[in-house]
Amino acid sequence: MPSLAKTVPRLRPRLGTVLTALCVTEIVSWGLLYYTFPVLAPLITADTGWSSSAVAAAFSAALVVSALAGVPVGRMIDQYGPRWVMTAGSVLGALALVVVATSPTLTLFFVGWLLAGVAMAGVLYPPAFAAITGWFTARRLGALTTLTLVAGLASTVFAPLTAAASDLLGWRETYLWAAVVLAVLTVPIHWFLLRRPWPARAHVDGGEPDAENVYASSVVRTVQFWLLAGGLTVVSLAMYAALLALVPLMLERGLTAQTAAWVLGLGGPGQVAGRLVYTALAHRTSLTVRTATVFGLVTVSTAVLAVVPGPVGLLIAASMTAGVGRGIATLLQATAVTDRWGPRAYGHLSGVLGLPVLLASASAPFVGAVLAELTGSYARAFAVLAVLAAGGTVLMVASTRMSAQRPTEATAPRTA
Repeated sequence: MPSLAKTVPRLRPRLGTVLTALCVTEIVSWGLLYYTFPVLAPLITADTGWSSSAVAAAFSAALVVSALAGVPVGRMIDQYGPRWVMTAGSVLGALALVVVATSPTLTLFFVGWLLAGVAMAGVLYPPAFAAITGWFTARRLGALTTLTLVAGLASTVFAPLTAAASDLLGWRETYLWAAVVLAVLTVPIHWFLLRRPWPARAHVDGGEPDAENVYASSVVRTVQFWLLAGGLTVVSLAMYAALLALVPLMLERGLTAQTAAWVLGLGGPGQVAGRLVYTALAHRTSLTVRTATVFGLVTVSTAVLAVVPGPVGLLIAASMTAGVGRGIATLLQATAVTDRWGPRAYGHLSGVLGLPVLLASASAPFVGAVLAELTGSYARAFAVLAVLAAGGTVLMVASTRMSAQRPTEATAPRTA
């Protein structure tokens, strides 16, 4: 028995191996569960006769389910660790894509995406971030940056691959192959390479949770928090509706499906570039300046896509600029609470802040399709989205100005 005990630690993957594993599974999971849809959606509509808004609503429903399932999934990870949760999410994701691919009716198509939504809650960023936070402790910032840099290339890799596969196979067979690839690449990696002991949950004194809840509630009731939540929600709605409507817009501009997929996919390097420069931006600018700059990029790039019909190079540049904004926006959201109120009650406040943002992101595919139907074109829909992004940016900048000018009692440092 002693000899067996000595061999157990050797079977546990090193942290570097864990990070590599998560980088692989995140780029694959994002690519196949998320970025295949905007490429295949026009083909699904053309092949089935289902309306574009109905098809988009199915994907939006998946994202809503993912947002709502994120809370219980997070609690399960806190208690049991990410291995079982992420493995089960991978299995369910593959099964969900099979249902989507073989669905003969719109109802079953919705069922497939609802299952995919549960799978997304178990395999996309939140559980991966929780895994890194639990295992990497003081080194987590570097690991999180590495993970988001790699996963930011998901659209670059999988949008063109999806377009090429759909040209040869059609959308149903493409989703079937996506299910196979998702199962083969993510299920064994999650099961075998996330096999590390999970840190025991910290326990606090009996009165402490109530004090933290009171503190968090006092912050949530401030005008500053509502400005932040409202602005981030509106900007996220505009940002992700534009992302998922980009391929239909490019087709409307006369581009081929393959070229449109490249315009979408090249936003990925923009996201990576944004995350690479974020540290320098954070060190050299105030919160107000970087908030205005980042979300200003989102607004301007969306407006350019609305009014500029070409050439292709300019459309790619606009897509990459939007990617820069999205890439930094992910990190700005992650630090929004600590930038304004410090680390106290971070989990509680981040959960409250994140829910409307996730729901807005979830409704983005449906909103984009409906705006296109109501306005008569995707170009006009992008113009509306640019206005929304501008309004959300103003709200977020206002929340940073309040923080700088009028600290509230809720932001006061915690006393012993």
